[in-house]
Amino acid sequence: MPHGTLEVLLVSAKGLDNNDFLADMDPYVLLTLRTQEKKSNVVSGQGSAPEWNETFVFTVSDDVSELHLKIMEKDNFSADDFVGEATISLEPIFTEGSIPPTAYNVVNQDKEYRGEIKVGLRFTPEREQNDGASGEYGRNDGASGEYGRNDRPSGEYGGSEEGYGGWKQSSYAEE
Repeated sequence: MPHGTLEVLLVSAKGLDNNDFLADMDPYVLLTLRTQEKKSNVVSGQGSAPEWNETFVFTVSDDVSELHLKIMEKDNFSADDFVGEATISLEPIFTEGSIPPTAYNVVNQDKEYRGEIKVGLRFTPEREQNDGASGEYGRNDGASGEYGRNDRPSGEYGGSEEGYGGWKQSSYAEE
């Protein structure tokens, strides 16, 4: 299972069911990756086609296979209303590295189509390092014998000079 950082760009939604009969809806999104949950800003006055353009960062460290988006409608005088939800499989992002903003179907509790939400994703894997902190002092993996160094050229890390999906891998200062 990959470890690293998942960047989620919450762009917009369209065609959402307006549950607020007296005015435009004021939607927000709860983004959940296993036990990590983030909340977007509440968008007022844009009705069923809100734009957020917000970025959220999650740490990927466990067996994670999907990102869950739950769209809610802010109510001032009662409990917030459920609008719909979308689930995004993360397997493609782990292999591609990045996915440009893409529309995903929003469904209600009965799995009926209720609009779409546009989200972009970028995954940055953790760079493998053996600094001795993990208790692997006696490890002999055929490297030069200098513990804590990773002398692999960048081309060997992701299979190409650019790494994953055309995004440049973050570079560390050379020793």
